[in-house]
Amino acid sequence: MTTYGTIPTSSAGDSPSLEFVSRAKERLRSGLATRRPWKEMFNIRSIGLPINFPDAVNRVKTNISFFRMNYVIIVLLILFLSLLWHPISLIVFIVMMAVWLFLYFLRDEPLVVFHRTIDDRVVLIVLLILTIVFLLLTHATLNILVSLLIGVAVVVLHAAFRKTDDLFLDEEAASAGGLLTTPGSTAGPSSSS
Repeated sequence: MTTYGTIPTSSAGDSPSLEFVSRAKERLRSGLATRRPWKEMFNIRSIGLPINFPDAVNRVKTNISFFRMNYVIIVLLILFLSLLWHPISLIVFIVMMAVWLFLYFLRDEPLVVFHRTIDDRVVLIVLLILTIVFLLLTHATLNILVSLLIGVAVVVLHAAFRKTDDLFLDEEAASAGGLLTTPGSTAGPSSSS
């Protein structure tokens, strides 16, 4: 039987791997969509000294919440650049990054091994341990630690000196970063009638 004028949405021959790849691309795209424009992050007019230490801490909290994906990219780039002189470590880093992407970040269904569902926390802990062990086996431990410290220092310095006056968080992002207070958590005096 022929049907004219219809557009098939999927065929029985579609492979599950192509479906996984398209879902993975969509999740990666949505994850990278949380990245803020670099122009906004490095706006020269938004740089200034904090007034005091609590102001610096508030700036760091707000900026890390706002520029989270940008900061992750910066730290990973610094780590990547530090591993250029250690090719084996660089290969291990790239392989482990791919493993993290497919087993943790791009997965939208629970991980099932031997007919048992594995909790996301277990996957996170196992991947973290494997990444650390494999990178330590490449004998680039000091290089990795120094590059991570440099990356964290760069992030904290930028976050402390970047003014937060022009940043506008949506309610979900602000509450996730602990930037909103609930009505019952205000420190002011309460009046009772």
